[in-house]
Amino acid sequence: MKQYRLRIEGQKVALRDLTERDVRKMYYWNYEADDQEHHKWNGPYYKLKNKTPDEFLEGFRMRLQESETDQARSIMVIEADQQLIGIVSRYWEDQVTNWVESGIVIFDSSYWSGGYGTEAFQLWTDYLFEHMNIVRLGISTWSGNVRMMNLARKIGMVEEGRIRKARIVEGEYYDSIKMGMLREEWERLRTYEMTN
Repeated sequence: MKQYRLRIEGQKVALRDLTERDVRKMYYWNYEADDQEHHKWNGPYYKLKNKTPDEFLEGFRMRLQESETDQARSIMVIEADQQLIGIVSRYWEDQVTNWVESGIVIFDSSYWSGGYGTEAFQLWTDYLFEHMNIVRLGISTWSGNVRMMNLARKIGMVEEGRIRKARIVEGEYYDSIKMGMLREEWERLRTYEMTN
């Protein structure tokens, strides 16, 4: 098995560093795969821009270099059965207040509803709180993405905001949803899990 500088093992999945080969696989999932189901849920209100494989790769140059440093990753591959099935990512919403937003996408829909996303997102959430000086971690989604809202609740996030009729998906209005977790809430959950 290839050695990655950073690899976090779970029961069903591993999170690991992103490679150039992974970015090319992500291009396949985004533009060429027959299974395009993830586009219906992962920000379907944004139009996917047409890119060449090289243009797509260029968009990940900085993130690819993270694996050569000790800085907290902004993206990691979700691997199951020794293959890329998705990614987790994060970005600063506000560095002044130590607020990070995170996300997950499982490209291969045959891995949906089997606990793979839940485990990956829990590993990612733990990693971010353990390796970054953040006060809060959140997600942004839309009210039609019930699966994502349930996933966020499973790991301890709560709904914090709802902007009504802010998203249009296939001609229908949906609410924009903000969910999040504070560091002290994450610490309480970790303590509870370790003692029970």
